[in-house]
Amino acid sequence: MMEQHYDKVAGELQIRLQQVSATARLIEEGCTVPFIARYRKEATGSLDEVAITSIRDRLAQLEELERRRESILKSLEERELLSDELKEKILAAETLSTLEDLYLPFRPKRRTRATVAREKGLEPLAALIFAQQEGTDPVAEAAAFVDAEKGVQSAEEAVAGARDIIAEWVNENDEARAKMRALYNERGLFRSRVIQGKEEQGAKYRDYFEWEESAAKAPSHRVLAVRRGEKEGVLDLQLNPPEEEALAILKADFVKGAGPASMEVEAAVEDCYRRLLSYSMETESRSETKKRADAEAIRVFARNLRELLLAPPLGRKNVLAIDPGIRTGCKITCLDRQGKLLHFETINLFASEATVSAAASRVRALCEEYHAEAVAIGNGTAGRETEAFVRGLGLPGNIPVIMVNESGASVYSASEVARAEFPDLDVSYRGAVSIGRRLTDPLAELVKIDPKSIGVGQYQHDVDQQNLKDSLDDVVVSCVNAVGVEVNTASEQLLTYVSGLGPQLARNMIAFRNENGPFASREQLKKVPRLGPKTFEQCAGFLRVKGSENPLDASAVHPESYPIVEAMAKDLGCEVSDLLQSDSIRKRIDPSRYITPTVGLPTLTDILSELAKPGRDPRKEFEGPMFTEGVSAIGDLRPGMRLPGVVTNVAAFGAFVDVGVHQDGLVHVSQLADRFVKDPHEVVKVNQKVTVTVLDVDPVRNRISLSMKEQGERPVQKERREKPAPRPGGKPFEQNRGKPRKPEKPAPFNNPFGKLLGK
Repeated sequence: MMEQHYDKVAGELQIRLQQVSATARLIEEGCTVPFIARYRKEATGSLDEVAITSIRDRLAQLEELERRRESILKSLEERELLSDELKEKILAAETLSTLEDLYLPFRPKRRTRATVAREKGLEPLAALIFAQQEGTDPVAEAAAFVDAEKGVQSAEEAVAGARDIIAEWVNENDEARAKMRALYNERGLFRSRVIQGKEEQGAKYRDYFEWEESAAKAPSHRVLAVRRGEKEGVLDLQLNPPEEEALAILKADFVKGAGPASMEVEAAVEDCYRRLLSYSMETESRSETKKRADAEAIRVFARNLRELLLAPPLGRKNVLAIDPGIRTGCKITCLDRQGKLLHFETINLFASEATVSAAASRVRALCEEYHAEAVAIGNGTAGRETEAFVRGLGLPGNIPVIMVNESGASVYSASEVARAEFPDLDVSYRGAVSIGRRLTDPLAELVKIDPKSIGVGQYQHDVDQQNLKDSLDDVVVSCVNAVGVEVNTASEQLLTYVSGLGPQLARNMIAFRNENGPFASREQLKKVPRLGPKTFEQCAGFLRVKGSENPLDASAVHPESYPIVEAMAKDLGCEVSDLLQSDSIRKRIDPSRYITPTVGLPTLTDILSELAKPGRDPRKEFEGPMFTEGVSAIGDLRPGMRLPGVVTNVAAFGAFVDVGVHQDGLVHVSQLADRFVKDPHEVVKVNQKVTVTVLDVDPVRNRISLSMKEQGERPVQKERREKPAPRPGGKPFEQNRGKPRKPEKPAPFNNPFGKLLGK
């Protein structure tokens, strides 16, 4: 990384130069973002992961700029085209677009109209006209350039060729391009129109059939939507500023009078804009707006993914997991507290009374046989019906019945990871295993699934896939290391995301564990093949070894800090284990006594915090979602109902909420709160429990409109079904349209299994 950029990055991020230089040095040394944020606070001034990632990414961008600068300079030098003035401009360029503008006149070109005109010897005529000296007659001057052998048949043809050359000069002028770029950034307009005959095929893009919006202000989701519509051949999309404004700027720069020569230059300028410059600028602007839209969509996806990965775990429990199904039956798996599959079978809840009765007896028996401590039910098709069935069984010990978001479970079922884990198990049962494990530890299970398949993104298939992957990988790494990993029970996929490791070292650790038994200590990690000192430094603090002789091995205290903790214990005349168990002993520690040139108060504060709660899980306490009984299908919803729900996805335009009817409802950003909300993440997060009011239901299009506004909090009342007569002296009924209707009281819960279960 180049030190000359440190000042620039520090200014952009509004942090100290020393913080940037220290972070850059650590990254160059091979340190990971989680390691730097957690264990190198003294060096970075306690920068968090967001700041460290920003430094890393911005320095990488500037390095790319430098590589391109060096490539351009080398190309110009080799062709002997580099003047001192040009070199100075290239060295001063701060953006890639400015660099490319400077290089454009010298870039090897394909054959153009201007190239042909030059081959005909018309460049001197173009220069004469472009000078626009008073009294210059372009047609008269062009007579000297008529040459049948070169293909110039007339003076008019010579002038036309000269205009082509002038148009190219204007197009390649770096100052003109900079002004056009600014105009496109400030005044560019997206315009989309439906392609004739595509109205029915592209009905979902109806909002964009006649759409116009400022490119600078168009939100990410709309930019990506119209681009998708264009890609599918439904929409014609353009991005340009008002043409008259662009031409006025160019003419002011290049047209110097009103004589015949100036008129030819004006014609060349107009041709340049319409034939060359507008297309070039539109391509560039579309690319820039796409990058901005991608960045916002990826940011939203990453934020949602973080909330999903850090969802509260139920913890180690014996789980009976059910993947609901109507036609093929419900797949049941029984898992022990480590998530090991003990049993699997299929029951059918949608057949004869005898079959359903047998299924009820079987579920009760499985709960008793495998000592089930929780029942996990996938929230897909027939999920609510299956939940009603299980709740009606009267399971012993008040076993909790919990609905689990099963997004991505089918992807895991058919993946190589699942095949390696359960080579002889049917795909459908693998999904049930995933549902059960997702309840006990969402993070450990979700890392096995491609994040794009989890269902918390916004136009994730339309954004730059490499940028999306890099960003989501950063999120997964951050979450895994924030929680910590028990090295003796972790899967290969989970270990892969531990700081400093990766797929190969994760496989090596699993192989070592299988051959030698559980790791007895962190120190034993050094015996894993190819796990050297640097890797040990990066990963050790995030790996937990429960049951080790050294109690610190089960904490987030890094092995490099063990001597500090041992010194604390020695000074207090106790054992290290006493520091972890006794709050009164810990209160006697004076951290200032242990400050060294490399260890300061930030690290010591973290150590004391970890001693108070060794190996603590930063995730919240588990609380299962509860849905309204009797509301299990979209047909059960009525405007005005107040329902509990769970946020499943947050987008730039609002939040999607599961209210238990197999179809998420949308809370538009305007309905999230009584105040103005710019970013929905200000109000809600994925997995957050909320209460919503039903505004509208469209069963035909499977759409549910919800609100979280406070004014919706009123008692649910039964709706009057007959049109009321106008009140004396009041407004007619038609004039009251649009006002909130009195909500309807939910219908009594109709348990389809009640009769069979004696309810």
